[in-house]
Amino acid sequence: MKLPVGFKAAGISAEIKESGKLDLGLIVSEYPLSWALVATTNRLKAPCVSRNKGRYSSGKKVKAIVVNSGNANCANGEKGIWDNEDVAGLAAGALSYNTPHDILTASTGIIGKPLDIKKFRKALPKAAKKLKADSKNFAEAITTTDTHRKQVSVKLRGGGRIVGIAKGSGMIHPNMATMLAFVLTDADIDQDLLREHWPQIVDKSFNRITVDGDTSPNDMAFVFANGRKRVDSREFWTGLEQVAHELAQKIVRDGEGATKLMTVRVINARTEEGATKAAKAVAKSPLVKTAVHGSDPNWGRILNAVGYSGAVTDMGNISIKLQSILVYAGKPVDFDAELISESMQINDVLIEIDLAAGQANSVAWGCDLSADYVKINADYST
Repeated sequence: MKLPVGFKAAGISAEIKESGKLDLGLIVSEYPLSWALVATTNRLKAPCVSRNKGRYSSGKKVKAIVVNSGNANCANGEKGIWDNEDVAGLAAGALSYNTPHDILTASTGIIGKPLDIKKFRKALPKAAKKLKADSKNFAEAITTTDTHRKQVSVKLRGGGRIVGIAKGSGMIHPNMATMLAFVLTDADIDQDLLREHWPQIVDKSFNRITVDGDTSPNDMAFVFANGRKRVDSREFWTGLEQVAHELAQKIVRDGEGATKLMTVRVINARTEEGATKAAKAVAKSPLVKTAVHGSDPNWGRILNAVGYSGAVTDMGNISIKLQSILVYAGKPVDFDAELISESMQINDVLIEIDLAAGQANSVAWGCDLSADYVKINADYST
């Protein structure tokens, strides 16, 4: 996918992955970058997360980010911290930068496995020579258990563009997950505004998805703007939200072993917070997820998840629809189970829940849970 003006990217194999697949990526901007970051809420944080948050607090602009997959470089003690610093320094040298402070870092993969810095020392100069205005190899290099690259592009009036690249398939849950997202734009956007709006956009996109209820120590979502194009502000924020939403749905649709995207839409809640709690609880529920996998219209599992979600509502007033067909309205209703089951045998399943308690709405996205999820994760590190 073509990158916005002023951006280049590369993806190569540094032999971090035993498979020999692409595992080292670079994103570089010809111009200084305004940027915003939302990172994991896990108390266990990889050194790349901590370092980036330190750079974020400084308010300084950056020029590049180096990303590796196949190794999370997490829980490796002081060695992990210094290895992460070395990666930034080696990237700065490969790009002929005066300081590593211009470079951010990100890692994803197995926890507790030390980095082999020799591989980075050898590979980064090669990556720097392969930079081009296309995201394909970078998008491939950041993947782990993903089955395909995840990229989204939005064109703005006046020639500006927003391009999003992400990875994520398992260990996915709100408050970030094992995902990395990099959104690049040539729009001229003030950094303070970017940092004000980005957390709100993340909250309604990447923080509304769940695959398995696990939250990772490495996940981060970035947006970078190099200011080359004057854009309409309203159009830009709409485009940025679109990119984040589409990337989030691509991640959950590619959930480990997943065969279906599950959209959980909650309406008429007392508060948006309550609506979100209910939507997330249903999307996370293993019982709901397995029912969706089996195309089983088991509304009792949905109602149960709403009940423990913390959303304030009168359970006797709730109604539930599956694939737009009413299955519960404060009490069981007659419906054609075979017809609904047949309608669920597609890639997209819609669950609608009316709490009848107010006017607030929310949505969350999940996926079905299959036997393949267990197979993938049973031997992930071996």
